Amino acid sequence: MKRQWERAGIETSALGLGCWAVAGKWNDPAASWEWHGTDDTESVRAIRAGIDAGVTLLDTADVYGSGHSEVLVGKAIQGIRDRVTLATKFGHLFEEKHANLGRTDASPAYIRRAVEGSLRRLGTDRIDLYQLHIWEHPPEEAGEVVEVLEQLVKEGKIRTYGWSTDVRASVEVFARGPHCGAAQILLNVFEGNDRLIAYGEGKGLALLCRSPLAMGMLSGRYTKGETLPGGDVRTSNFEWITWFKDGKVNPNYARRLEAAREILTSNGRTLVQGALAWIWAKSPNTIPIPGFKNTAQAVENARAMEKGPLTAEQARQVSELVAYEDRNL
Repeated sequence: MKRQWERAGIETSALGLGCWAVAGKWNDPAASWEWHGTDDTESVRAIRAGIDAGVTLLDTADVYGSGHSEVLVGKAIQGIRDRVTLATKFGHLFEEKHANLGRTDASPAYIRRAVEGSLRRLGTDRIDLYQLHIWEHPPEEAGEVVEVLEQLVKEGKIRTYGWSTDVRASVEVFARGPHCGAAQILLNVFEGNDRLIAYGEGKGLALLCRSPLAMGMLSGRYTKGETLPGGDVRTSNFEWITWFKDGKVNPNYARRLEAAREILTSNGRTLVQGALAWIWAKSPNTIPIPGFKNTAQAVENARAMEKGPLTAEQARQVSELVAYEDRNL
């Protein structure tokens, strides 16, 4: 199952591996951004297993694990670099081994330093998709960012670029750049931005979909009342993490998921695979990038491609049953 990146001239699998969860400890004294229960050896093994199962897109960010996610991805693709499309992000200031999030920088000088750091950690001479990671960066100041990204394309350091944001005005600014090929947006069965999806389709942008499994909530693996271990990002009570509350599955979302379980698990799918199939039915441009912490999860994600998308009617019914929310920012 493939996706064509019309503007970028790239073809990838219809699913990517999201490499935030495998990053391990962030060592940020201000907040926990990590996922509980990761192991570096298993993380590298899982990435390779996903690739062997047909995934050709890997998405990470320089700040994930204070650079450690990029290092793990680099190890996983040694000897097979040409089999994968590498996507990473920039904009959050950090020091390797010490994240200290909260500060951002999108100046030309910083972008150039950031891209060199990512190239080094990934062990490659080019990044296929380079994404601005600052959701709240003012759109009116993004023209300068586009200029330096266009220069990096000309220099051969990156192939295409995009913005990880849910604000249409921000995506519009980037899309004016001739080598902008993608946007990364929030999309899962509970919520999305239909106007932004339609805009991306019209512009021929690949739409990488973050949190396609609602940070694991859509797996159905977390029972009512189960509390995640302390230190896991899902126990942090950040405002934007609505699917979990106080380290437990939000019962409101659990009820909504249960209402659509039968359709999501049709045709022998797991809940995970059904949630991904719904995203593929949403648009021919969508590419979910689910996270994973082990080989079994990476392979389960990849094998969703064997089942393909839900039918249009099934997708409509799921949206109705879970009360899908169109954010329309």
